[in-house]
Amino acid sequence: MIALSYVWWLAALVLGAAAVIDLRARRWANALFWALIAIVFAAGDAILAADKAGNRLPTQLAGAAVVAMALLAGSGLLKRATVGDGDVAARTASAQRLGHKLFVPALMIPLVTTVLFLAAPYLVAGDWRLFPTGNATVPALALGCCVAVAFALYVTRSRPAQALRESSRLLDQLGWAVVLPMLLAALGGVFEATGVGNAVAALISQFVATDSRLACVLAYGLGMIVFTVIMGNAFAAFPVMTGGIGLPLLIRQHGADPAVIGALGMLTGYCGTLLTPMAANFNIVPAVLLELRDPYGVIRRQATTALLLAATNITLMYFLAFR
Repeated sequence: MIALSYVWWLAALVLGAAAVIDLRARRWANALFWALIAIVFAAGDAILAADKAGNRLPTQLAGAAVVAMALLAGSGLLKRATVGDGDVAARTASAQRLGHKLFVPALMIPLVTTVLFLAAPYLVAGDWRLFPTGNATVPALALGCCVAVAFALYVTRSRPAQALRESSRLLDQLGWAVVLPMLLAALGGVFEATGVGNAVAALISQFVATDSRLACVLAYGLGMIVFTVIMGNAFAAFPVMTGGIGLPLLIRQHGADPAVIGALGMLTGYCGTLLTPMAANFNIVPAVLLELRDPYGVIRRQATTALLLAATNITLMYFLAFR
């Protein structure tokens, strides 16, 4: 079975290779940054097992590693990978030779992942199954990436080491933004565990007429946008705002349909994703990869669409949730 731990070990292998390549290139800060993440990925199961057994030291060391990564990211010591003129010429010639075949590996990732996910219930033989029960998405994605890499190596006639070198170059090009989604998702869990949702509910009750459906809908929708802008992730904002406003005020007090509130609430949060640099994988990474002059150019282009969609979602929420 392709357990989740295998996926984390694979990620640790790629990150560890990036650390070694940066170490050889004397990019010391980059090497340390990727090595810290690789160690946490590789030792994740052991850290969790130790924590359950009452040993807090591994968890504390992992927390210290996260703090060290934040200091490295904020220090300006992380260096972006550069591509020499000779490499540019070689890449251009290779791209002209391969043509549209270059897009096939990228398209294979979602295709193979979807096929494997749908086929997961049937990939069973007795007590053996290819993917874990109820959690096939991440292993299917990892296997899809492996298939895409294998096809890319076949098409380009490259060696496996080249894939690791290109992974290292891409990681150095993106820098700390690679881990921002994971950190922000964890931040949402921290907010929920520390009772931020209850604090939000108490704050809203002081400034919003909670007996008004419209006021509560506006508070929930705008709150989803604001928290998503702050945390860069609608999934992180959702438990906070739903626990603070959606569940106690809209669903329990005003009898709103939970399905409508949940679906349109998430869609409204996604509008906040379009407006924030904290959603680095959506808004900052494309600007870096495309070498745009304006690092916030993607956000500027999306802002009008985001505001129109937010207004539409909030309007639909008000008219559909209380039918």
